[in-house]
Amino acid sequence: MFDLGWTELMVIGIVALIVVGPKDLPGMFRTVGNFVGKAKKMAREFSKAMNDAADDAGVGDVKRSFDAATNPVKTAVNEVKKSTESFTAQTMAGPKRAEMTPERAEMAEKISKKSAEIAEERMAAEAAEKAAPKPAASASAKGAKKAKKAADTPASDPSPKPKKAASKS
Repeated sequence: MFDLGWTELMVIGIVALIVVGPKDLPGMFRTVGNFVGKAKKMAREFSKAMNDAADDAGVGDVKRSFDAATNPVKTAVNEVKKSTESFTAQTMAGPKRAEMTPERAEMAEKISKKSAEIAEERMAAEAAEKAAPKPAASASAKGAKKAKKAADTPASDPSPKPKKAASKS
């Protein structure tokens, strides 16, 4: 609308200070600010009313069609993006689980009860194995080996046998 820079605003401020005077200057700025605020509010309301009327008339559809005609590559990319987003949303949601029929629910309950019984039996058997004393099978096996070795050696000759001298021929 108006293109005012800092220098123009400073000149306007100095002129207003000279014309209005320092005593009435804050009141004048307040009045100008209220006027500018009302003007902006009216412009916003007008713009909103025009946009609503355009939306009711279907200008948005015409705009999308015009954009699609002028830039088909961008339109195609947008459609691919929408498709991948919807596909991702559907696949990430996971499969939908259906309700089980009463017969199937009954069989599932039987299976889980039987599995629990088997697990309890196995745990009880493992606990009984741990609690039972281990037989001294390893100690008796060592003793049996020593006894067999003693039986194999002759008792009458406790001295070691002399080594035979190698003869030279």
